[in-house]
Amino acid sequence: MSSTEQSTAEALAVRAGLDAVRAVEPRIAQAITDELAAQRASLKLIASENYASPATLLAMGNWFSDKYAEGTVGRRFYAGCEQVDTVESIAAEHARALFGADHAYVQPHSGIDANLVAFWAVLAQRVEAPALRRAQARHVNDLGEADWAALRRELGDQRMLGMSLDAGGHLTHGFRPNISGKMFDQRSYGTDPETGLLDYAALRATAREFRPLILVGGYSAYPRRVDFAKLREIADEVGATLLVDMAHFAGLVAGKVLTGDFDPVPHAHIVTTTTHKSLRGPRGGMVLCGDELAEHVDRGCPMVLGGPLPHVMAAKAVALAEARTADFRDYAQRIVDNAVALADGLLRRGVRLVTGGTDNHIVLLDVSGHGLTGRQAEAALLEAGIVTNRNAIPQDPNGAWYTSGIRIGTPALTTRGLGTEEMDRIAGLITTVLTGTQPGTSKARYDLDPAVAATVAGDAAELLAPHPLYPGID
Repeated sequence: MSSTEQSTAEALAVRAGLDAVRAVEPRIAQAITDELAAQRASLKLIASENYASPATLLAMGNWFSDKYAEGTVGRRFYAGCEQVDTVESIAAEHARALFGADHAYVQPHSGIDANLVAFWAVLAQRVEAPALRRAQARHVNDLGEADWAALRRELGDQRMLGMSLDAGGHLTHGFRPNISGKMFDQRSYGTDPETGLLDYAALRATAREFRPLILVGGYSAYPRRVDFAKLREIADEVGATLLVDMAHFAGLVAGKVLTGDFDPVPHAHIVTTTTHKSLRGPRGGMVLCGDELAEHVDRGCPMVLGGPLPHVMAAKAVALAEARTADFRDYAQRIVDNAVALADGLLRRGVRLVTGGTDNHIVLLDVSGHGLTGRQAEAALLEAGIVTNRNAIPQDPNGAWYTSGIRIGTPALTTRGLGTEEMDRIAGLITTVLTGTQPGTSKARYDLDPAVAATVAGDAAELLAPHPLYPGID
C-alpha cells in the first residue's frame, strides 16, 4: 500500500469511527472533533505530549478491549487469550530489539504503573526472595505469621534516592504526595546551584551516607544529558539497584540520539518508560530489565496491576515497530536539533534558561526575570495560542503550584514537520508574550494586551499552516 493509499484508508476509518460514536452519543463525537481542532490550531510545546500515528490510534479501537488477560504470555488466568499472547509477544519483541534489552514487560498502563512494577520487582528480588530462602519457603503464602510480619516490616523499611522535584525529578521517584514516597524512606539529590547541572560528586556523597536500596535516575524537567555510566558506578559502590525512568527521553534512546554513557539501558539494572511522549506511541508504560529481574517484573499483575489492556498493547506494538525505522531515527535527531534552535533563539532574546540551554528535547525557562510566575506565563502563552506547562525550577521560591518556570519541548511540533527556522520564530513569539505580560494582583492573575495575544496567535497559525495535523481527517 502506498503512503497515499494508507492515508486515505486511515481517514476513512476515522470518519467511520466518529460516525459510529455520533450515532450513540453525539456530544462525545463533538468533543473528539473539537479536540482535534484545538490541537491543530495551537503550537503544542508541552514536552510530555506528542501526536501518535493514525495506525497507532486505530490499533486501540478494537475488540481486544473486551478481553481479560491477567497473567503473562502462555500463563493466563483466563482461557481464550491466544491472540492477546500474540499481541503482547510482538510488542515485547519490538521493545527488546529497539532498546537492546534482555527482557521487556509491556503491560503497565502508565508511567507510574511501570515505576510501581519496577519498585516492587526490586523489592521482591532484594528483600522478599532472601526472606523466603531464610524461611525455606517457596511462596509468601507459605510463611508463618511471624515471618510474614517480619517481611512486611523489612519491605517497608527500604530507602530510595532520586532527583529532587525542583531539579527536574518526578513525583513518582519517592515523594510524599505519591505512593512511592509512602513506600520508601526517600532522599533527594540535586543540581549545582550555580550551573543547574547535575552534581555527580554531591550525588555520590549522599549515596555513600544514605545507602539506598534503589538509586533512581531519569527526569521530567532536566534539559541536559545524564551520564548513566556514572550513576551505575555510584549504585554499585553503595550496593544499590540502579533504576532509570526514561519516560521523557525514550524516543531519543530509541532513535539512537542518546547512546553510549547517555543510553540508560546498558547501564541500569531496570528501566521504566512511558510509550507516548518522545516515543510517539499510545499512553501507556513499559519496563525493561535483565534476566535477573525478569521473573519479578513479569509478576506486575497481580502484584500492582490489574488486567492488562490488550488493545493498548496492540497500539504499543505498532508504535514500537514505527520506532525501529530510519525515519524515526531522523525524527529523533530533529527533536534535539529543534530544541537547541529554540533554546538559542530564546537566549538571544534575553530569556533566562535553566542550565543555559539544552542537550535533549526539553527547554526550561525561568520567567521570574519577566516578573512573572510560571502560572501567569502559562496562561498568557495559552491565550496567545502557545500551549506549555508551568514547572518548578531549582530552589523555586513559588513552589510547585505557581512555580517560576515554564517547561517546553519539541517532540510534538517536530512530528508536525516544523524545523529549526520555525523554532527561532517561535522563540520570538514566546518572548513577545512574556515581555508583553504584566503580573496581576495574585500569583495567578496577569494582564496581556488582547492585541498582542491576537497577533501572536495569528503568527502561530501562519507557522502551522504548511504543516497540517492528520491531513485528510475531518
